[in-house]
Amino acid sequence: CLASKTPLAHTRHGQSASSSLRRTSLLMLRRQRLRGGNFDGARSNTLLSSSSDSSGPEEVVRIHESNEIEDYAASETMPSEPPPFYSPESDEWPMDYFGESTRGDLLPSEEFLRPEMIMSKDEIINICQDLGLDRWGTPKTWGLPAQPQRSVFCSRTLNLRSIRCIGYDMDYTLIHYKVTEWEGRAYHYAKENLKQVGFPVDDLHFNPELVCRGLIIDKSLGNMVKVDRFGYVRRAMHGTRRLSHRETHEIYGRQLVDLREKRWLFLNTLFSVSEGCLYAQLVEKLDSGGLKIPTESGDFMQLSYEQLFNAVSKALFKAHVEGRLKADVMRDPEKYVEFDKEVALTLLDQREAGKKLALITNSDWEYTKVMMAQVIDRFLPKGMTWREIFHVIIVSARKPAFFSQSMPLYEIVTEDGMMREKFRMKEGRIYSGGSASMVEKLFNCERDDIMYIGDHIFTDVNVAKLYMRWRTALIVREVEEEVVAMDRGRQHTQELHSLIKSKEQCANILNHIRTELHRYRGLGLKSFLFNATSEKELYETMGRLLGTMVEYDNKIAPMLYQDGSHFNPYWGYISRAGYADKSHLMRQIEKYADVYTSRVSNFLRYTPYMYFRASKQSLAHHRNLDQYRQEVPASVLERIDIYPEESRERALLAEGVLDEVPSMDSRASDSREGYVDPICQQMPPAYTGQTSGSAVVVVEGSDGSAGVWELSNTEFGHQIERSGIPSLDNVAGGGVREPGSAQVNAYWKRRQQSKSQDDEFDDWDLNKSVDPVQPR
Repeated sequence: CLASKTPLAHTRHGQSASSSLRRTSLLMLRRQRLRGGNFDGARSNTLLSSSSDSSGPEEVVRIHESNEIEDYAASETMPSEPPPFYSPESDEWPMDYFGESTRGDLLPSEEFLRPEMIMSKDEIINICQDLGLDRWGTPKTWGLPAQPQRSVFCSRTLNLRSIRCIGYDMDYTLIHYKVTEWEGRAYHYAKENLKQVGFPVDDLHFNPELVCRGLIIDKSLGNMVKVDRFGYVRRAMHGTRRLSHRETHEIYGRQLVDLREKRWLFLNTLFSVSEGCLYAQLVEKLDSGGLKIPTESGDFMQLSYEQLFNAVSKALFKAHVEGRLKADVMRDPEKYVEFDKEVALTLLDQREAGKKLALITNSDWEYTKVMMAQVIDRFLPKGMTWREIFHVIIVSARKPAFFSQSMPLYEIVTEDGMMREKFRMKEGRIYSGGSASMVEKLFNCERDDIMYIGDHIFTDVNVAKLYMRWRTALIVREVEEEVVAMDRGRQHTQELHSLIKSKEQCANILNHIRTELHRYRGLGLKSFLFNATSEKELYETMGRLLGTMVEYDNKIAPMLYQDGSHFNPYWGYISRAGYADKSHLMRQIEKYADVYTSRVSNFLRYTPYMYFRASKQSLAHHRNLDQYRQEVPASVLERIDIYPEESRERALLAEGVLDEVPSMDSRASDSREGYVDPICQQMPPAYTGQTSGSAVVVVEGSDGSAGVWELSNTEFGHQIERSGIPSLDNVAGGGVREPGSAQVNAYWKRRQQSKSQDDEFDDWDLNKSVDPVQPR
């Protein structure tokens, strides 16, 4: 699955060519049964059996509801003949060319590796049609429409097949709350707590648009700011009033926001919406003189912005821990929770695929068992509960300490929460506390074998990545609306970009005229523009250019100020800050979250065997040179048009290894797809010698001539590891010492002789320090 160069562009997905047909058919049967409501009949039990060997075989889930289904499951699980593919068994699974583990991959039998068995693109399309799949490879019977806003977006390549354990947060991850209702209720109780200590808050009302995820509170100035990926403030709001560009620059200038300072607080979850909203409103009330809090002496309390924030934070914390808010949610979950029936099916798919599932939440046991039963059980087969899905349940986990420290472990042994101390975990149990290392020992997994999915950029994703090196997925519900909003704002963005480009064109013309004027007036040099007759006319041109630029500024400034306002009138897009730059939140997501998406059920569209691939990142100097070829001098084009391979071939030609170098025309016609190097095409390979860091292929032609071809790391495959030190990469200092490799050794000998003539520039003595100025 390729992640787009833009942060939130939707990704394409499809089934892997190596997926198991038998496994997929069982999965489709289970989906049809769940969607068709066929679980009303007799059901004796649900048997979940799993194997725990190191190769991680799939689990088999059999649903006993009728003899027909039992017979079908039995016939599918015991095929009459072995399938034409297998899963290799290995203690140490090799890495593929993307650096991902190949655990969980299937390999075809030898007969399907013949050239005639390789499928063409048309055959793949026909299979999709025959199996009732859409163009992404998803069965149409699943009823999952192609919704780009519900894609899984990839920051770092992730092979989901190799993941053995998946951990889940609960709040705003498995359970998504209605922000207006939930945060509005938290806002209400926080106001009541403030009112009890004398704050005049009766006239305040909850406005969720005042705050969005990713903002930073400046506690010293009472501002909320939005910074870019470099830490510079791009938007700011004091109280409930948004500051202009000039005001923002006057306050912050080029100041960098450092979240390690106590002055700043990062709002990195939807739970922060009520806190930020209440603080902004109280800042405005404090500035207007309406926040008068009497003291015992009869005076009024003088609060700073930081003291005001501390009061709001304590009031909201009390609202969460005193229990009234959670009691309201448990009493009426339909009012506060957005139900998603596909979450249950997503979890069942992952369990059936052999994944170990763990629920790791900071919520207490009483709240967890009530809410999970309300949200998950109603969408499970009759008689099945949410506890049967998870291999281990951990409540009151105390994240982020759960990932970074060793905490006491207690097992919950009764429904009312009675506990007893334990020192290690067992499957099928419910625990309080503990640590991430205990989960690794329980499932015999570590690092890349485990993925944790949560909504908190720091507590769930950042710490799990930094301390445990787990794979991570972030749930960002706002992504759904932002993907649609960006598409709707595309015309506005294009107009803004066009205006900025037009102003740049005027500025470039003006800059060259000014530079020429300095040379003419200041240095007394002869100018091709300025002379006695043209000077007045050029001055007039400069004046008109300046006037035009001012007119462009008058159009650009309000458009830039309102950019993304249809998504949020105060802050615009959560992923953007400034003009065409990423926000600090987006930088955090790309750095710590391997994938991110709007909800857990989005994984349903990809199956548990998906291979998410991140695309090549766009850099500032990436350019398409075709538009310049009519204007660039021919001498420059000759250097640009030389392929890197040709430079190597010319070096081999100079050393007498090759007789000729393929022409540019033959290279341009191959389009690099299915490319066979002309040198290797001319002569059939007779011998291959491989060193620890490179491979040398000796080819012999029909006329008896011979050539030597050195393969790079990427050409020869991911099994070659190159240290970068020739003396270590070349075995015995002269290639591979095997019969028939005399030409290879002669080639390496010539290479070493040429290098020995310049030892002072190629000294690989590891006891010596490297001169940082000397290019290597």
